[in-house]
Amino acid sequence: MMTVAVVALSQLAEISAGVARPADTPSSLKGVVKFEGIAPKPAHIDMSSDPNCAQAHPTPATTEDVVVDANGDLANVVVYISDGLGDRTFEPPTQPAVVEQKGCQYKPHVLALQAHQKLDVVNSDETTHNIHPSPANNREWNRTQPHGVPIEETFAREEVAIPVKCNVHPWMRGYIAVLKHPYFAVTDKKGDFELKNVPAGTYTITAWQEKLGVLTQKVTVAAGESKTLDFTFKQ
Repeated sequence: MMTVAVVALSQLAEISAGVARPADTPSSLKGVVKFEGIAPKPAHIDMSSDPNCAQAHPTPATTEDVVVDANGDLANVVVYISDGLGDRTFEPPTQPAVVEQKGCQYKPHVLALQAHQKLDVVNSDETTHNIHPSPANNREWNRTQPHGVPIEETFAREEVAIPVKCNVHPWMRGYIAVLKHPYFAVTDKKGDFELKNVPAGTYTITAWQEKLGVLTQKVTVAAGESKTLDFTFKQ
């Protein structure tokens, strides 16, 4: 009886203190993004204009516009909540996002981060790069970066997605997606994604791909629920 009384008092204390109850348990949304049709073949990249770049690839590097495997799994797709969060605001993560210039390519090819989150730009190549995002809704910047010299930047507003290029190496292309909340992911090589810790609600989920465009779905998720939704781009 004493144990029951202690538990009851503890629960009452939690309620009075405003501790989240099971109804407030975060949910998750996960799934796979597929490509249906004849996948475009990646093109070989000629890096001969910079021997440092060419030497980094024993076999020729290829473009990453559409990265799809034999099963139709589509990589580098940004999946995010585009509507349904209302006027909620979110603090940016303290951990910076990182884009690396390696082998004279952007790694990752598509990066997603939160508005006002720090972006660390790394040059791991034995050559000088010039990283140049061209946003429509953010401040444009264009910075030269020798090997080993750090660059730190931020983006203030949501924008999916900002094209990035190198003015020194014209084949270098990538994208940075900026979201105003933390509910986003970029698909991996298997096309998988997961949006974690999503509040219960009804949302529009958008999948963005640099060449194939945009797909959307509506989904309602209950507290503590894990729901699956898949996207298929066709060409």
